[in-house]
Amino acid sequence: MNSLKNKVALITGSARGLGKAIAERYAALGADIVVNYSKDKASADEVVSNITAMGARVIAVQADVSKVADLEKLFAAAKEAFGKIDIVVANAGIEMVEVPVTKFTEEQFDKVFSINTKGTYFTMQQAAKHVENNGRIIYIASSTTSFPVPGMAVYGGSKTTPRYLVDILSKEIGHKGITVNSIIPFAVDHSGIFTDPAAYPELRKQLLDSCPMGRLAEVEDVANLAEFFASDLSSFVSGQHLLVNGGATN
Repeated sequence: MNSLKNKVALITGSARGLGKAIAERYAALGADIVVNYSKDKASADEVVSNITAMGARVIAVQADVSKVADLEKLFAAAKEAFGKIDIVVANAGIEMVEVPVTKFTEEQFDKVFSINTKGTYFTMQQAAKHVENNGRIIYIASSTTSFPVPGMAVYGGSKTTPRYLVDILSKEIGHKGITVNSIIPFAVDHSGIFTDPAAYPELRKQLLDSCPMGRLAEVEDVANLAEFFASDLSSFVSGQHLLVNGGATN
C-alpha cells in the first residue's frame, strides 16, 4: 500500500466530486490535507469532518481560483498551517456542455476560461513556487482534450491549454525532482454534470456507447491514478498525460 505519511497535499475544488475523492484518498494514505472551496462551505466542512475521522490533520480554505490574490492566500494558509506543501492537485473547474460554437456567449467563454484555464495556470504557478523538492503537481484535465466532442468547444478548449503548461513546467522544475503530470478522465458518473443520474441522457448514451467497458468513470477510478502520481511509484514519471477512460477512443 502506498504511504503519504508526513506529506501535505493541497487539492483545489475539493469540497465535492473528484476533488473530494482525491482529498479523502490522500488522507487515508496518511497525508495532511488542505481542502479548498469557493462557495460551498457546508460541503467543505463535511470533507473536513470525514478526514478528521481518519486521524489526518486538515484545514479548509475558501479561495476563488480565478483570482490570483485568493490563490496566494490559499498557499500561504497551507504553509502557515503545515509548514510545507508536497502535493498540489489542480482540480477546480466548471463544465459547459451541449453548447454549439454558434451559440456560446462572451460571458460563458470568460467564465469558463477564467476558472479552468486562468485558475489552473496560476494554481500551478503557485505550486511551482511552493512545492517541496521531490514533490508532485497534478492537473485534472478532461477527455475532451483528446477526443473533440460537439457542444464542448469552450469547455474542451479551456481544459486543453493547461496540458501544455504541464509539458513546460515538467521541464522547468524537473531539476528539483518535482513531477508534473495530468490525469485525463472520461466522463465521471455521480460527479459534475452527471451528479444527477437523469441529467443529459443523450450525452450519457453517446458516451456509454463509445466506451468498450460500457460505463462512465467513477470518482475512485480517478483517485486511483491520483494516488499513483502522488506516490513514490511515479518518481520518474513526469510530463505525462494519462487517460482514465476504459479504452474509449472517441
